[in-house]
Amino acid sequence: MDVICPKTPIVWDGKSFTPCFENIVLGFGANMITVAAVVVLGVNKRNATTTRNIRIGLLGKVFLHILPAFGACLSFYEMFLLMKSSLEGHNVEYHDWLFRCSQFASWMTILLVSNFSYWFHVFCNPILCFWWILKPVLEIPLLLTKFSSLEVITCLKESSSIFAEFMFGLFVIVVKAMHASNEEREFDSIEDPLLPRDSVANKNHIIDADWKFSSCFDLVTFKFVNLMMDLGVTKQLDFKDLVELPCDLMPSSCHHTLMRGWVAEQNKHNSNPSLFRAMCYAYGWPYLRLGLLKAINDCVGFISPLLLNKLIKFLQQGSGDVDGYFLALSLGFTSILKSFLDTQYTFRLGKLKLMLRSSIMIILYRKCLFISQAERSIFSDGEVQTFMSIDADRTANLCNSLHDVWSLPLQIGVALYLLYTQVSFAFVSGVAITILLIPVNKWISTMIASATEKMMKQKDERIRGAGELITYIRTLKMYSWEHLFTKRLMERRAMEVQHLSTRKYLDAWCVFFWATTPTLFSLFTFGVFALMGHSLSAATVFTCVALFNTLISPLNSFPWVINGLIDAMISSRRLSKYLSCPEHNSECEQSSGGRLNTYGPSPCLFESEVDAGANPKAIVFQNASCVWSSSYEVGNSVILDGISLDFPKGIFVAIIGEVGSGKSSLLNSILGEMHLIRGVIQACGSIAYVPQVPWIQSGSVRDNILFGKEYDARRYREVLQACALDIDISLMIGGDLAYIGEKGVNLSGGQRARLALARAVYCDSDIYLLDDILSAVDSQVACWILQRTILGPLMNQKTRVLCTHNVQAISSADMIVIMDRGHVKWAGMSANFLVSPYLATYVPNNSKFPSSQLLGKESMICASDELRSNVLLESGFVATSEEAQETAETEFRKEGRVELSVYKSYATFASWPVVFVICVSAFFMQASRNGNDLWLSHWVDNTTGTENTRFYLVILSIFGLVNSLFTLARAFSFSYGGLRAAVQVHTKLLNKLVDAPVHFFDQNPSGRILNRLSSDLYTLDDSLPFILNILLANFYSLLGIVVVLSYVQIIFLLLLFPLWYVYRKLQFYYRSTSRELRRLDSVSRSPIYSCFTETLDGSSTIRAFRKEEFFLARFMEHITLYQQTSYSERTASLWLSLRLQRNVLVAGSICYFIHCRDGCCWLPWQFST
Repeated sequence: MDVICPKTPIVWDGKSFTPCFENIVLGFGANMITVAAVVVLGVNKRNATTTRNIRIGLLGKVFLHILPAFGACLSFYEMFLLMKSSLEGHNVEYHDWLFRCSQFASWMTILLVSNFSYWFHVFCNPILCFWWILKPVLEIPLLLTKFSSLEVITCLKESSSIFAEFMFGLFVIVVKAMHASNEEREFDSIEDPLLPRDSVANKNHIIDADWKFSSCFDLVTFKFVNLMMDLGVTKQLDFKDLVELPCDLMPSSCHHTLMRGWVAEQNKHNSNPSLFRAMCYAYGWPYLRLGLLKAINDCVGFISPLLLNKLIKFLQQGSGDVDGYFLALSLGFTSILKSFLDTQYTFRLGKLKLMLRSSIMIILYRKCLFISQAERSIFSDGEVQTFMSIDADRTANLCNSLHDVWSLPLQIGVALYLLYTQVSFAFVSGVAITILLIPVNKWISTMIASATEKMMKQKDERIRGAGELITYIRTLKMYSWEHLFTKRLMERRAMEVQHLSTRKYLDAWCVFFWATTPTLFSLFTFGVFALMGHSLSAATVFTCVALFNTLISPLNSFPWVINGLIDAMISSRRLSKYLSCPEHNSECEQSSGGRLNTYGPSPCLFESEVDAGANPKAIVFQNASCVWSSSYEVGNSVILDGISLDFPKGIFVAIIGEVGSGKSSLLNSILGEMHLIRGVIQACGSIAYVPQVPWIQSGSVRDNILFGKEYDARRYREVLQACALDIDISLMIGGDLAYIGEKGVNLSGGQRARLALARAVYCDSDIYLLDDILSAVDSQVACWILQRTILGPLMNQKTRVLCTHNVQAISSADMIVIMDRGHVKWAGMSANFLVSPYLATYVPNNSKFPSSQLLGKESMICASDELRSNVLLESGFVATSEEAQETAETEFRKEGRVELSVYKSYATFASWPVVFVICVSAFFMQASRNGNDLWLSHWVDNTTGTENTRFYLVILSIFGLVNSLFTLARAFSFSYGGLRAAVQVHTKLLNKLVDAPVHFFDQNPSGRILNRLSSDLYTLDDSLPFILNILLANFYSLLGIVVVLSYVQIIFLLLLFPLWYVYRKLQFYYRSTSRELRRLDSVSRSPIYSCFTETLDGSSTIRAFRKEEFFLARFMEHITLYQQTSYSERTASLWLSLRLQRNVLVAGSICYFIHCRDGCCWLPWQFST
């Protein structure tokens, strides 16, 4: 060892590892392990049978071949320098030769194996994957040893070598993860996709856009957004102009991923499944890989202060002109690299958030389709709508919070360590301030979480009430009750605002602590450092200010991250409770006769058992008892009790009884909508259901009738004639393609009932459940429907179950069931009903069925046939697509720039005096901060003695106190103004909505209106004040930096005007596109809520027709459009961010080079920002 490590300790020299230990153990040893592992694995894989080759793109080839070649060249250059130094007579230690030679051998071995076809199976071995990341970490002590000197070129070479090793290891891990993901996707493709593959590939031009681009450069620089940006300047953007959606953002793929995780979570924790754990199962590994990029980004962020420190020392001492240029170049390159890493991390995090949000929204919608009415009864409609409009977004925001939970403390810890290296233990005084604020912030976070939970409950109630107001607006206006209901909504809003106020004022205290912490930190740190007897130098202060600026973001963000995490976990628990509800309790077996649906705990009876005997059964009740509430307890009221019935196939059953006797509940129990507490209910065959209150979709007449089935012109005409809809349709503008408003508001009650009946008849099911459909039409139409539809050829040989009070229908029934208070009072065939004691009760004043009345109606029906034929020959009731007229009012979106009146209106709502106080306090807050920096600069230049130190500390304290007071004023005035604006806007919006004519509600779906009262109002309550607060703070901060830089460095004025021109052009170029994207985002969001609200109302009908998958696919189309809009908006924002950062970094680098050339010994403090 004396030969290898002469005259030095082998391991530790009292301060750090010795160069010998670093070169031999951490360098030579690690390199030889790499060579041995690669050679052994390469020999084994070469002799073994390999799998298919892995194809990589241009970027992959750069990492696979160029990086090892670069590392080998760098190692060879180091060996050349050692040889040159040895030939010049300098002493070169053996451990240096061993380290460089082994490093060269390691890179050459990697380069050699990378050219073989089995490189993937060698480099991506699980052991080597861990080693690729561990090896650069082992070499960090060597880098720190080199970095402690002013040898800039040596530092750059060591940094480049370690960076190359790290990037190669990262490349290997990414390739392995992508390969595993592709294999998993191929395995999952065995299952049937939710949407056809051709529709997935072609719908809205959706392709894998991320890998379509000709080069990686386009993806890194967001060049693929240029086409959309160009279109945004020249025209109003439409959905077809948006950026193409990558395949991994397809809603079907996102839903499949999360659904698989949720099913696994339910199987593992059946009693208490957690949506959060399911999200971790589904997206955990991609999110962890993203954390690696986050760690690299954070580490790069701390290189700039270190380089800045060396640059200041160079300007003060000088160590050769080339060193200064290398430092300036390195500082500019590091900053540019940081900007690229920032945008890429934000881009990929945004993609993951979009994937998570869309999958949550789809799984919520799917739950709405599959959960029965009994299970859903514990949630109000307003609460369920809040799940979709607010909780889904909040839960998706976990993506933003989870990495920050570990990243922000890490950033704070590294910054504090670097501060320790600059000011020794003086930084502890600043840390003490931060520690003292931790319990305060914890208490504030707890109070905010409590206020948020209470606010969400009140919001649920308000949205539920708003939904009821919109649904029954006709009735309310007819009785002039709309203002009474408005008053009730205002009371709920007042309770919501009360909790919102608590949250906002607590947020104001958070803002105060966060904004003043950096100022107090610098005051106490520099004050204690000076009082300890140390003198402040320009390099120390400059580096510390840069580190303070680095601390500002994590210190300010951490409480927000905690609050966001708390909000997300609250929403996640709410969603978990909803998603964990049991789904529609049915078991279906395909058979030649359709489906056998069994509801209940008993074993399923197959069709052979149901068909046993001479008369096969269509519906069977075996001692069935049902309740509406899923949380049934013994002693509660039972809606249906001890029902035992069987309906043979092909008969017409009339269910009669008084109001509230349980007729509709009996039909719902067949559908499985009620909670079965004992017994068995069986239905053999497909089911069509017409509820007592018809459910009509927003769409054309034809769409409502077809209900997802193929169009058969002959059957379609027969159904319309049988349901007496042909004349009505012939009088509509556009015929059967005429648009029907939400819930059929354009139709009469009888038309809605007949349209719902036509949907059921066209479905051609085995069993028809009809809930009092004849009560909504007059006697002539009721007779027509009874003879031509229920008893006609279209429903012949079908099982028909009709709840009715119609005497003609009762007389025509094959079987009659009398219900009374949830029990079967009497059941039998119609012949037995003639001699039963109930005939006089349900057929008053008639001793016999009025068959003569029915026969007497035949002449009237024939006359109606003749009249119907004449009308239809003249007009024709089936429209072509050219004749269709869209009567629905599409959602309007403004064009061009946001008008100044909008900003004035918001300022008026917030109160102009409050706006004035906000602007003045923000101005003086920034002025005091700039004064603090200038005074600190003056102190560094004039430090002499203890008295001066105390004098400067007093003035610095005054600046800190003034800054704190104006920060407090700004925070609370912003909270008060935001609350006042929120109250004023809601009041005005609700009054305008209530005063709108009924026609407005006919033409606008309720989901679109609720979107204004839920999601948009939440933006106004919470997001807009937060964004405006940040905008105002950044504006004054930028203004302060420009003023100070112009004062201390006149050359900055020469760069200011070109920068201003470029910024102005970029902002103009971006702003027009951004406005349109925001408007498209709002427009694409409304159909989601409209579809969700509509599905909530008709979920039982959808389940009865077994159309869950059809509606889920239709909802995915809305999500796809929303996803594409959000993706375009995010990429456009990052496009602008990257270019703005690039311009300012170029200008900063020019200033650095000018200072290096002139040999100046100082820079303005604001360059540390």
